Amino acid sequence: MYTATSSVIKVSGSKFVDSGGGFLVEETAVKEAITKPKEYKKVINDGEELPIKVTDCRECGDSFAGSYLWDNFDYPCCDKCHDKEGKHDLITKTDSKDEFLLKDCDFDLRQPVLRFVSKKNPHYKRGEMKLYLKLQVYKRAMEVWGSEEELERKKEERAEKKDAAKVKRFDKKLKELKMNMRSSVFTKDVAASHQHEYGEETYHEDDDNYSHTCKICGFYETFEKM
Repeated sequence: MYTATSSVIKVSGSKFVDSGGGFLVEETAVKEAITKPKEYKKVINDGEELPIKVTDCRECGDSFAGSYLWDNFDYPCCDKCHDKEGKHDLITKTDSKDEFLLKDCDFDLRQPVLRFVSKKNPHYKRGEMKLYLKLQVYKRAMEVWGSEEELERKKEERAEKKDAAKVKRFDKKLKELKMNMRSSVFTKDVAASHQHEYGEETYHEDDDNYSHTCKICGFYETFEKM
């Protein structure tokens, strides 16, 4: 730094100051550097200030700015009141459809669209499952069905249809078994006697079966068609 005691050397009419570092600096330049005030660039903050969304917890009433339920499901509940295994339980989309008889459009198209979080599916290593807040799914079900009573009635109808379908499948298999048994018996009889020559088939509407008679021996047989 230039001071009053710094060595000044005059060369060809110009004064130089010994910097002490092995070189000379012109005296006028040193004085200007000392006396001239430093200029600082003004830093302008162009960043936009984002508003903090504060709400009140539905459970305790305290104000909070962020929580798991608020950030992921837009549900006003602080982390302190978050009941993970009870009131604020999560439910998969598949279970939601079974329990509340909802369709994909009730989740993804009906407004407001239900929010969810994705989680690795334990049954499929490469797949993910959607988890919804059960409270919000229940509310959506009430919007769709109108009441719990109507939802239960629809569940009963669905169960009855499933039972009827099971009975129908059982009857079909039983009918196939009967036809196979009759065919087996008929084959044995033919082998023991002669080849039957049947006439025209007759349909019996009351019994839902058919019959025909052998032209040779008069053997009468009833049978069913699938």
